[in-house]
Amino acid sequence: MTQAPSVLILGGSGQAGAATAALLRSWHPHLPLTIAGRDLARAERVAAGLGAATAVAVDLTRGDLGLPAAPPGGGHTAVVAALWDDRLHGLRYAQRHRVPYLSISSGLTDIAPEVVAAAQGAGAPLLLASHWCAGTVVLAALAWADAFERVDSVRIGAVLDEADTGGPAGIADLARWSTATSAGLVRRDGIFTWLPEDAAQTPLTSIDGTVLTGQNVAILDVPSLALATGAADVRFAFAVGESAGRRGGGGPSIEVRIDLVGAGRGGAPLRVSRALVHPEGQRPLTALGIALGVERLLGLRGPAAPPGLHTPESLIDPEYAVQRLGQIGAVVTDLPAGG
Repeated sequence: MTQAPSVLILGGSGQAGAATAALLRSWHPHLPLTIAGRDLARAERVAAGLGAATAVAVDLTRGDLGLPAAPPGGGHTAVVAALWDDRLHGLRYAQRHRVPYLSISSGLTDIAPEVVAAAQGAGAPLLLASHWCAGTVVLAALAWADAFERVDSVRIGAVLDEADTGGPAGIADLARWSTATSAGLVRRDGIFTWLPEDAAQTPLTSIDGTVLTGQNVAILDVPSLALATGAADVRFAFAVGESAGRRGGGGPSIEVRIDLVGAGRGGAPLRVSRALVHPEGQRPLTALGIALGVERLLGLRGPAAPPGLHTPESLIDPEYAVQRLGQIGAVVTDLPAGG
């Protein structure tokens, strides 16, 4: 029997990939999935728990990913890189088969090859989701920005627990990004500006009042939020340390503070300050961002994405994303201004 075309999840047996597959299965029970990993036995265990899923061993050093040629009517409907696609073989595989591709690990400093590849192979959509938690923070901020007539400032402060860096792949991503640059990218007075490492440091206050040393970083969230809102002042800082969840005796949590400043309808001054927290850390938020992207790329919610280069906010409805955040256990809390 011919295997139905499926969503190929590279790194599908890792933390983000497996959680993404579980979300997609809960939303779309009959969506075929292929869990691809270097360890076939591990991939098979993940696939067995999903239903309507298969497992394959994948070799990212090969242009064909080490996969057999697809039979007529088979193949894949999309390729998701839930890991660092360092040779871009996953992207090129998707482009050869003219199916959508989604990546989450390039970071702002590594997207140039993907951008060029998208321009050269314009027959399929490419979703750059190398934002914090695959774009979920950008989408939440944009949903709350809808109350504004004018946004002047967007400031994000994220705390990542040192025990929740995402396994070997996540640790490698953080190391690669810090090697590429220790400078921070901000938008200041309407100008995208690089801050040297010492000037990029900033204090971040956790939801329990603990102050950590953070760093303004070069991350795709900055241009995404700046260009989507028109805000002249946009910054994204994060700190790695013990989270409020672990200090309170629980597991590693993730917490993100979002501050929006501007004018509401009619021009009255308006400020929104909220904390977005998930008690299980970054994995659920990242998986949600990927799953939302897959939905939109394939037209499972709204029309399928057209060929070309996309970011999360260019495809996904922010209000819908916030609804999904609540469904996966994220908690949103209003904060006092300036706290």
